[in-house]
Amino acid sequence: MSAPTDPELRNALAALVGEANLYADPADKARYETGARYGNGKAALIVRPASTAEVAAVVRHCVATATPLIAQGANTGLVAASTPDESGTQVVLSLERLRSELVIDRANRTATVGAGVTLQELNDKLAEHGLCFPIDLGANPSIGGMIATNTGGARLIRYGDVRHNLLGVEVVLADPPGQVLDLMSGLRKNNTGYDLKQLFVGVGGAGGVITRAVVQVHPLPRQTATALIVPTTQQATLDLLIELESEFGDFLTAYEGMSRSTVQSVIDHVPGVANPFAPEPIPDYCLLVELAATSSREVLGVDLQGALNDFLERQFDVLVSNAVLDGGPDLWKIRHSISESIRHQGKLIAFDIAVPRSSMIAFRETAQRMLDQGFPWLRLFDFGHWADGGTHFNIVWPHDATPAYDADTVERLRVALYDLVVRDFGGSFSAEHGVGPYNARFYHRYASAESQALAGRVQRALDPARALGQVDFGPV
Repeated sequence: MSAPTDPELRNALAALVGEANLYADPADKARYETGARYGNGKAALIVRPASTAEVAAVVRHCVATATPLIAQGANTGLVAASTPDESGTQVVLSLERLRSELVIDRANRTATVGAGVTLQELNDKLAEHGLCFPIDLGANPSIGGMIATNTGGARLIRYGDVRHNLLGVEVVLADPPGQVLDLMSGLRKNNTGYDLKQLFVGVGGAGGVITRAVVQVHPLPRQTATALIVPTTQQATLDLLIELESEFGDFLTAYEGMSRSTVQSVIDHVPGVANPFAPEPIPDYCLLVELAATSSREVLGVDLQGALNDFLERQFDVLVSNAVLDGGPDLWKIRHSISESIRHQGKLIAFDIAVPRSSMIAFRETAQRMLDQGFPWLRLFDFGHWADGGTHFNIVWPHDATPAYDADTVERLRVALYDLVVRDFGGSFSAEHGVGPYNARFYHRYASAESQALAGRVQRALDPARALGQVDFGPV
């Protein structure tokens, strides 16, 4: 069936969600067409359903008329998976109105939420019950979007990613068009065949539209301890992580590395942030460490900050050369302000990569050497999650650099660095942000033929008309 004309499409979708919830004017569509970092396209329409039934009706109509749909949550993704292309033929299915359901089951320690509920909204409600959904991010995504991208964050080492905390989902399927798949279980133990909900985790909306979810939540910490640590050597960075895990076990919630250029960028561009090591200069590399416990100091019998301070004192001149103790929110402000501060430095070339923890040191040294030799005018601002092997290896092309910014050179750099990550170090070209139009070519470059063939069969089974999602996970 040929795609309907614009007036036909508009009238049909308006009848399903109401005229007020259908945007056709360019000014109204603009914020849905622009991605957080990449992805600036043109949508045919923006449709904003308020219920699972309305989502199902929209999906049913669009599949029947061969109208491509792009599901969108808070639109904070960084690989263009939630924004339309330039064709002007795609309908953006905004889930921002699916926010009426937010039910806390304190006894089961779960939350049932609409896909449009944001992370901040969920945590504000959970805090009333002494609970949290501890996926720590710099953005405020929707829960549906977090599931679609399998969000990780800075505290993954303690709590895992979204996949590890997802108990149930409700999904509107592309085939049969508009059919609602109810997998809304609050069970932690359910070994009854395929775990079908996982088919919709981390695939950017392929195969179905997530409308509701049941997530596992956690007690709020009653005490935390923080320190900003300067390791004696790069090898000490990994050795210190091993010692912290041995000493503190599950109390270790974050272990974040930051280079000198990264910290300096925050100090230079974020008001109210000063050098935490003053009067000493900013070190070449530092580590933000956090411990947390859900028991009070009185119940636990341990003062975590005191225990961390004692531990670091024993490591001085062995693994630690300097440390700022008990910085709390001020230290986390540095970490959370990095991405925004780097934008002031020039044209950002962002890499969200992961390698095995044991390879982090060798990778960082090899990658820096590659930049120095092949792209000496570029500046590196790297930071990341040493505890899970993830790194935001952000490179900036300064505005005043010679040569001037060139897209072909950037592509050559990107291929060279990703080849290093994946082929030389057995890593991932997308540690957290998932696969979207921006990086799909690298999925097809690195995923094995066997895995692409299987993924393609799964995707065709769920969505034979390819009505949903931006990426074809099968062979191309």
